[in-house]
Amino acid sequence: MYSQFDLAIHQNDHQARRRFVEWAQNEIAVLPDFHKRILFSDEAHFWLNGYVNKQNCRIWSEANPQVYVETPLHPEKLTVWCALWAGGIIGPYFFKNDEGHNVTNNGYRYRAMITNFFIPELNNHEVQELWFQQDGATLAQLVPQSIY
Repeated sequence: MYSQFDLAIHQNDHQARRRFVEWAQNEIAVLPDFHKRILFSDEAHFWLNGYVNKQNCRIWSEANPQVYVETPLHPEKLTVWCALWAGGIIGPYFFKNDEGHNVTNNGYRYRAMITNFFIPELNNHEVQELWFQQDGATLAQLVPQSIY
């Protein structure tokens, strides 16, 4: 089977995953609906010229399809953020500048989105306790202070 990516498994991965599973099982023992309190979030870039980003799309086949796609150096793209949880979907949120033009995300835009969009949207739901999952990409870590 052909896959574009080979995931490296490191020596400590098994132990870290096991610790996480044990922690999650303990949380579920205390709160049976714990899984309904996890909010998953991520962002994606959509190129407006039809280019498909390999980070957003995976090709699986019996053999390497040997596909090559030419793209401009800086094609116009749209960056979209969304969050999913048992209570529904929050978003999508489109990153744009003050003039309404599409922009890529950075730590300050991310913080503004969390403050001005996500928190007010979340306040529209009856939420007692929620775990907010972020992907840990550098972008979110650029914010000098923690969000809240």
